[in-house]
Amino acid sequence: MQTTELAGAGAGEAPSFDLTRRPWIPVLHSDGSQQELSLCEVFAHAGDLRRVVGDLATGEFALVRLLLAIAHDALDGPGSIEEWAELWEDPDCFAPVQAYLEEHCERFDLLHPLTPFLQTAGLRTAKDEVFSLNRIVADVPAGEPFFTARMPDVERLSFAEAARWVVHVHAYDTSGIKTGMVGDDRVKGGKVYPLGTGWAGGLGGVFVEGATLRETLLLNLVAADTEALDFCADDRPAWRREPCGPGSDGRGASGPRDLYTWQSRRVRLHHDADGVHGVVLGYGDPLAWRNMHRGEPMTGWRRSPAQEKKLGQSPVYLPLEHDPARSAWRGIAALLADRLEETGGAGGPSRLRPRILDWVARLVTEGHLPRRFLVRARVAGVRYGTQQSVIDEVVDDRLVMPVVLLHGQDPTYARQAIAAAEDADRAVRALGDLAGDLARASGAEQEGPKAAARAEGFDALDHPYRGWLSELAEVDDPFEHRETWQRLVRQTVGRLGDGLIAGAGDAAWQGRIHTGDKGGTTLWLNTGLADVWFRGRLSRALGDPGSPRSAGHGGSATAPDDGPPRPGSADLLPETDHAATALEVHA
Repeated sequence: MQTTELAGAGAGEAPSFDLTRRPWIPVLHSDGSQQELSLCEVFAHAGDLRRVVGDLATGEFALVRLLLAIAHDALDGPGSIEEWAELWEDPDCFAPVQAYLEEHCERFDLLHPLTPFLQTAGLRTAKDEVFSLNRIVADVPAGEPFFTARMPDVERLSFAEAARWVVHVHAYDTSGIKTGMVGDDRVKGGKVYPLGTGWAGGLGGVFVEGATLRETLLLNLVAADTEALDFCADDRPAWRREPCGPGSDGRGASGPRDLYTWQSRRVRLHHDADGVHGVVLGYGDPLAWRNMHRGEPMTGWRRSPAQEKKLGQSPVYLPLEHDPARSAWRGIAALLADRLEETGGAGGPSRLRPRILDWVARLVTEGHLPRRFLVRARVAGVRYGTQQSVIDEVVDDRLVMPVVLLHGQDPTYARQAIAAAEDADRAVRALGDLAGDLARASGAEQEGPKAAARAEGFDALDHPYRGWLSELAEVDDPFEHRETWQRLVRQTVGRLGDGLIAGAGDAAWQGRIHTGDKGGTTLWLNTGLADVWFRGRLSRALGDPGSPRSAGHGGSATAPDDGPPRPGSADLLPETDHAATALEVHA
């Protein structure tokens, strides 16, 4: 902890911590070293920096959006893809940002007496309470101090770290009942009742990473002539608007600059000469997520039949949030989405992919990036728990994919990429069923072994799929490439199945009587029969090599209609030459 952080805090002078000049943004240099830089330094050296480093993945996402809001506003654009191309070719493209930050430096002062950065001056509760910094530091789970290095409370933050958490709390703060602020007409009995999480908390955050921070910022700097997004002439970031009071005026968002800096909370830091020791935090401007797909480019979207029925309109799109239990490659369909659908029924497709990926595809299509450009999609988000009052999990992943997957004219490659992920999903499901059958044969509980086997299966396929995907742009025949993948899945999952069988134990080999789940055929279930079922399921999941069910030119992205055989069904034995073996085991 620095003991003297304030600048211009001599006798009679107001304290100051100017974020345009004082280091506070953690960055990673190309040589792997880390450092904190000021806003001016970040833009001046963006071409030599690898990336921004957040305290959490969500912190990095929020900081990148802050930098994008600055760049959009300082450059007043780009207005067109041609203007963007000029920026891409100019190594000093962010030079105008320096004058912009100088012009608005007062609004970037964390401790300014009237307009503190992303805060509300004079914010107070009726009892003048000052709360623990746990309220803004997201890596301190509420009520779970055993899982944090900051046990039991966050007593103090440096000004640099406090600034980062101020950015983060607007983006990802939890919902729940909050203490009311003096002057806020939403207060009832000293409280404001739940108004939702921070804006980014409802998003399945996606942005595109370049080789340097400069490339990252430019690749996500969407031009105003992008058809799928609405750009308003009055779109401005928070620091170019009037300072927020304790309440809300109920306005909507004007565009990406506004959304990237949306003031979902009212914050006031309490500090002394050595740092920040407390905070006042309340609700700010709530914003509904529905049908914001023309303003927010950094998330996928899904149609909501429930909202369509409730509102009597169609379509209604909500952000497509990330599932912490699924790696990014397993959810690749969400990144490719709408261009693969002929129709989503009345009103539009069932899902929309992040428009930031559409933008990169356009850059390639119009010749501003090479056709074999690899898109490095960075994924970040949160999963809330207990009525969105706590953060349960943070999602942090990357996926490198060829831009050919984003081409709307030829969806063949994208469909095979999605189908390959589904191949893996079905094969791993068969592996989990094998683990469940072995457990059942030995008289043990099934769900634990099934979950462990599935986790092992997806882990074993994670790196191979990512490598297979990155090679997809180099192949002439995506169907043949998928057949290569299916062979690899068959070998990998088959090997894992062999391991489960080898370690099944004597009780499973001896087996026990099993009756189908719905009172079907009674069998003697042991390791041998479980193995037969597994091979049959795996064959159905991936198709017999060279058969019409495999990934050939008529290959399907889904399992056969009858699905893998399951104990208790009328078709207990898979249609393979293992049937005789199964009958012998049954006998």
